Amino acid sequence: MPAKVEINCTVNEQQQTLHAYPMERLLDVLREQLRLTGTKEGCGEGECGACSVMIDGQIVNSCLVPVAQVQGAEIRTIEGVATGDQLHAVQQAFIECGGAQCGICTPGMVLAAVNLLDHNPNPTDADIRNGLAGNLCRCTGYMKIFESVVRACQGK
Repeated sequence: MPAKVEINCTVNEQQQTLHAYPMERLLDVLREQLRLTGTKEGCGEGECGACSVMIDGQIVNSCLVPVAQVQGAEIRTIEGVATGDQLHAVQQAFIECGGAQCGICTPGMVLAAVNLLDHNPNPTDADIRNGLAGNLCRCTGYMKIFESVVRACQGK
């Protein structure tokens, strides 16, 4: 078995030095080493989006990312979306519109919406649908999630 390596990266604007096997999943390192348990494991195959994080401004499925690939990267998890006690507009809209039910998909959905709005502050309905694609929800009919993103756009 290969030895653990040292990986330096920034997670939620804090410098981190991780010690992990190079092929460990980023998902597991975030949850187990850094105790950032907001990132959820859904399918473990990159199909559901529950484990979504942003790496260098791009949304990715952390269950598919070997931790060695994040050397020097800027990572943002759901825990890094709010600013102190101030929720992000997307988080507030999810609360107001009932966009979350069981909560498994919510972190990935919120990050996907935040990423969309970071890149496109005035998305069309089609842009929102594309921005949320790759995130599965088994509890809702997606309309409350969609309405949450629309509300967040209006609140910006």
